[in-house]
This record gives sequence, C-alpha cells and structure tokens, in this order.
Amino acid sequence: MWSLPPLTGFVSISLLLSLSVAAPAPAPAPALEVSEVQARAASTCNTADNRACWTDDFNIQTDYETSTPPAGSSPRTFDWEITEKEDFETADGRILPKVMLINGQFPGPTLRADWGDDVVVNVKNSLKTNGTSIHWHGIRQFHNNIHDGANGVTECPLAPGKSKTYRWRATQYGTSWYHSHFSAQYGNGVWGPIVINGPSSDNWDLDLGPFPISDSYDQAADEIIHVTMTAGAPASNNVLFNGTNVNPDDPSKGEYARVQLQPGKRHLLRLMNPSVENNFHVKLDGHKFTVMATDMVPVNSFETDSLFMGVGQRYDVMIEANQPSSNYWLNISFPDNLLCGTSFNQFPAAIFTYADAQPGLPASQGAEFTDTSCQDSTDFRPVVTRSAPDFALDPNRDLKVTLDGAPFIWKVNGSDVNVDWNRPVLDYVLEGNTSYPTHENLYVVDEKDVYTYWVIENQNALPHPMHLHGHDFLILGHSPPEGEPTAFSGGSLNLENPTRRDVTMLPGNGWLVVAFKADNPGNWLFHCHIAWHVSSGLGVDFLERAGEQTALISDQDLDAYQQTCREWHEYFPTQDPFPKVDSGI
Repeated sequence: MWSLPPLTGFVSISLLLSLSVAAPAPAPAPALEVSEVQARAASTCNTADNRACWTDDFNIQTDYETSTPPAGSSPRTFDWEITEKEDFETADGRILPKVMLINGQFPGPTLRADWGDDVVVNVKNSLKTNGTSIHWHGIRQFHNNIHDGANGVTECPLAPGKSKTYRWRATQYGTSWYHSHFSAQYGNGVWGPIVINGPSSDNWDLDLGPFPISDSYDQAADEIIHVTMTAGAPASNNVLFNGTNVNPDDPSKGEYARVQLQPGKRHLLRLMNPSVENNFHVKLDGHKFTVMATDMVPVNSFETDSLFMGVGQRYDVMIEANQPSSNYWLNISFPDNLLCGTSFNQFPAAIFTYADAQPGLPASQGAEFTDTSCQDSTDFRPVVTRSAPDFALDPNRDLKVTLDGAPFIWKVNGSDVNVDWNRPVLDYVLEGNTSYPTHENLYVVDEKDVYTYWVIENQNALPHPMHLHGHDFLILGHSPPEGEPTAFSGGSLNLENPTRRDVTMLPGNGWLVVAFKADNPGNWLFHCHIAWHVSSGLGVDFLERAGEQTALISDQDLDAYQQTCREWHEYFPTQDPFPKVDSGI
C-alpha cells in the first residue's frame, strides 16, 4: 500500500501593442492597516488570535521580496532517495505497472520549514534508467537560479546511482510543492508538499497541513506521453485526496481521505493541485473557505463557497467548524465541456468529520457547483501591494505559438521547446556563448528591475495553466472563459495591485496579459503545467540578465554543477537510459 504522511489549434503570445488601463477592481476585503499590524505586534506573535504577526520585526505587511527573517542556527536538512517499484498496489486498490517514490512515500515527504530558514535537500537517484531533477515549484530562488531544478536548463539530469544537494533560502512563506522536472516523471509519483510557516492574513487555531488533490492513472506517465502525441489525453482513473480514495471500479477497495475538525475551532487547510492534467473546482459542503493566500502570495482574506484549482495552484484557506457536528463531503467537479480534464471517478470526494460526531458517510449528497468554467478568479488582492507602471514596449517581443497535429506539437514562433539534457542552457551562459539553439526557445530579458509585459492569445479551445519559474507575475487581465474566439486588442486591464501568483489559466479561445519584474537574473521557464502540453513543447525560457548570472554562482555550486554533468555524460551514452521522446521537461 501507499505510505501516507499524516493528514496535517493555434495559440499566439504577443507583446502588448496598446493598452487601456481600467480602474482597479474593488478588494474583496479591506487590507490590514499598518497601525493595526503594529498594535498586534505589541502582543505575543503568531498566536491563534494574532496570525498577522510572525516576530517583532516581521509580519503580514513585510515585503517578503526585500526583507527576510534571519535564518535559524542550522539549516533544515532533508535526505531523499528516489526509487522505482513495479506492480505496485495503490491506496485505492489499483495495481500500477510502475511508480517512482521518494523515501517510499506517496505523496512524497513534506518539506516543512520556517520563513527565513536555509533549506538543504540531499537527493539520491536510485531509479533504474531515468535521470531526475527536483524543481521547487513557486520558490523564487532569488539569485539562486542554479538550484531551480530544471534539467536541460539549469542542470544536467541526476544520473542513476548518483546524488546531489539542493540549497535554497525560504524567502517566501505559504504552501507549495516540489516535483521532478525530468520529462513527465512527476506523474509517476516524484512529488511532494512544501510548507513554509509564516504569518497569515486571518486568524486560525489549528493547522491541518497540506491537502493535495491529484489525478491518478493506470498507465505510467512516460507511456501516456506517447498516447497524447497522437490522441487526446485520457481521463484519469481516479482522483486522490492526500494519496487515497475509494476505487471507482470496486468501492470495497480503498478508503476516503478523512480530515477531522474540532468543533468551534478555525482550521488552516493547505489546498494544492499537483495533478498532471486535471483542473477542477473544490467545495466543502455546508462550509465556506476563507482564502488567505494564492500560491505563496498572502491576500486580503475573504470568504468564498468554492475555488477553482488549475494544475500547480495552491490556496491557504481557513475553515471554521461552526456547523452541526456531522460528516461533510469535500467534492471536486469538472466543467461539463471536458476541456479542463475528466476522470472515470465521476464523484471524487473526501470526508471532513467533526471530532465529536460518529464517523461514517455524510448524510447530505454534497455540495452543488454553480461555476463550471475552467478559469481561476482574479479578484484576489495581495496584502503587500504591487502596481504595474506605464511602460514602453519592445516591438521585437512578439511570440506566436501554434499547434501542429498528429503528432501534436506546440510551437513558439515555429519552434517547440526541446531542451538538451546533455548541455543545459547554463553551459552557454557560463561560456559567454550566445549561439543558443533554436529549440531552447530562449527570449532575452536584459532590462534591470523593470516590468516586462506579455500577452498570451489562445485560439485553441483548450485552456492552459501557465506557470512561471523564478517570479510571481501580475495578472493584468484575461478574456472571458470558454467564449467565442477572441484576440487581444488593447482592452481594459487592471494595473493597480492585481492578483499575483505563479500559475494562472490561459482561457480557451482567448487571451491573458501578465507582467513580471526583471529583478532575478537566471534562466526561467514559462510553461503550461499540463504535463502532456509542456511535454509537447508548450513553453519558453526567459534568459534574464545573462551577463550577471555567472557572478551569482559560488565555487561550491559550480563544482557541483560540473560534477553532475560529468556523471550524466558518463552514464547517458554507455547505458540504456530512458529515451528522450519529448521536450525533456
């Protein structure tokens, strides 16, 4: 059984050619006033009635991009081994031909640290023929691009039998996840939660820990890649809540995930979607979610009945146990048009149980969903504000992505992203070589500490959860979801404290406008987080301030980088490695 941790067409991307700035949307709830935060800081910090305060000097109003608490006396250190198992029985009673697990667990072990901590992760690759790498999704890696974990970009894959160490600073706080960036390998189980403890924009009593909701398939991810090259993505065979669920084909197998609520208490739940293809809505029957963070960005807290979760997205929510003591369904649903993914389990659910109630199945049928679109909200207002200033445009930044059929290949300006495992982009940077291969899909960002603006236009019906490494982006606007084909024509945008996060949905047949500040030299992927889409080329690499990157790399990190590449080069041509049939990321 799974070892479970405790429950705790055509797409074009173009630069903005004309803009009309809209008045900012009203915030769902007022921001915390500085005077209020200072008053709270005078009392004991980080208590159930004072979560806005972290220490006397750091609180929810601190700009975490410029100020970080001092690190602890020693780093948070983790030792992980990635292994491969065949004919594996899952928690829902299915037999999978192949899984890849970290320390034998699914989900993988939770990486938990405090805001400001140094983090050290020692990874050993004990897979049979696969290389691997670990990407720290949503972790900014400020001036630390070499530890981003994107093989073919910032490192060579880690060869079987070899080990390496990742080091980074927890300059942000909240909920995220880590995963392999070696092809679609994380779909075989190489992923787990990240929890960085810090302040919250609302108060809570108990931390229930990370609660991942993930799709699960009977085939190995590397086999599904071949299917999706010539046909549509298959439906998931199940949806797992923290690694478990009832088997939809045989309800006598498996069990529902259960979460216990303490009557009268406020609970922090860290929702995350580490799926490879499924985007969905989530709702807890009879209860509201008080949203406190989108990805790792604290927001002015407010209540909502349900949340949309694209692949890679996270929410920190507070659940108040203020209903009659009983059992309640936590349901997810997919839009009826099947464009957001689907599952053979038609009613994926978990059970939330009040501690003084008799355990059992909920009496209610569960929550009904009214919003069935495949689109995340952009009504969230960050506590620490950002504003996008007026800007001048570079006419050379006009990116166009097309979809070729049979095999299905996503291309950007005629080229699908296709990294070279044997020669990462970082090699070119270290050498000062600007003859970058076309298939790296590199776009140079040489500006310093200014916002760069991008329009993504999608004339295909499929929505895409777009993820940016190394930055949060401002979501300045998007077209209505699932509408008639719409190209961006300089419509209204919100430049004043817009929603900010690291994953957002590109609507089907529509457009999305985002901006990020060029303040973090490095090679940063921007890609669709549906594994089958990035596998087929849907991504670019922003080569940001290349001239400054080498100076940021320590001798220790450079030696480790070169050693990992030497070991990969020795392994790859002489052994029987996993064949590279896709983009490699």
